[in-house]
Amino acid sequence: MSHGIVEALAIFGAGVAAGTINTVVGSGTLITFPTLLAFGYPPVLANVSNNVGLVPGVASGAHGYRAELAGQRRRVIRLGSASVCGGLLGAVLLLVLPAGAFKAIVPALIGIALVMVVIQPRLAKRMAARQRARAGAAGAAGIPAGPAIPVTPAGPGGPAGAASTAAPGIPAGMAGAMLTADVPAAASAVGGPVVWLLVFCSGVYGGYFGAAQGVLLIGLLGIALNDSLQRINAVKNVLAGMVNGVAAVVFIALTHVDWAAAGLIAAGSVIGGQLGARIGRRLPPWALRAVIICVGTAALVKLLA
Repeated sequence: MSHGIVEALAIFGAGVAAGTINTVVGSGTLITFPTLLAFGYPPVLANVSNNVGLVPGVASGAHGYRAELAGQRRRVIRLGSASVCGGLLGAVLLLVLPAGAFKAIVPALIGIALVMVVIQPRLAKRMAARQRARAGAAGAAGIPAGPAIPVTPAGPGGPAGAASTAAPGIPAGMAGAMLTADVPAAASAVGGPVVWLLVFCSGVYGGYFGAAQGVLLIGLLGIALNDSLQRINAVKNVLAGMVNGVAAVVFIALTHVDWAAAGLIAAGSVIGGQLGARIGRRLPPWALRAVIICVGTAALVKLLA
């Protein structure tokens, strides 16, 4: 095969992987962005084209979670306004700041994203403990918490790919944090000013770079909102999609996009988004993290060499 075909297949495959990972937990950019760098794309052009290409995949994953979005309209509207404002500011900062500044800060951004990916399992356990405490408090007060969701985790606690009644799209390692299928009245909270500000800040990060934005959103929403992890993950997909979408509009209007690369990533990420929503929970979480860490580390080595 010619170099052009190999490059196209690699970028398309990276798009599929990124779409799947973004829907399941986030950080798919750590697959596609280093892939574009490996084929010689300048950092800013790679980031812009990657962002535009991932928008259809994020939308695909959000559509796959439409059942979990039921009853969350007010929450999505309120927090979505923070994501849109933050994503707009982040995209403008990327274009206003010198290209050299982005190239200098990218290694640090990738390093931060890798750390978030590594600590995600511990974060999920803390979220589970917090939600169990809330459920216990609700039970003591006589508030029904709804029927529990039986889960068979992958890894040491159970075989990878084991059957689970948790909603599709959640990795087995995170599924253990899900507590209830029916959400108590308190879970309808849309989040206060502090939550809005934190979502805004994550939107700025997402509009500027975006790697592991999903991990960041799941962490802060899981701590701030009393809801099941599957519904929080559904909101995360919508918020991340809003950030990517508004940033893509800015990039398309104001700067150059490599449409060949963006198109390949888009085609792959749409497929990956559906895979993540339907079968992502059967993928061993450790395998996803291992791929992300390896690719991200390779990108760091290339950028720092």
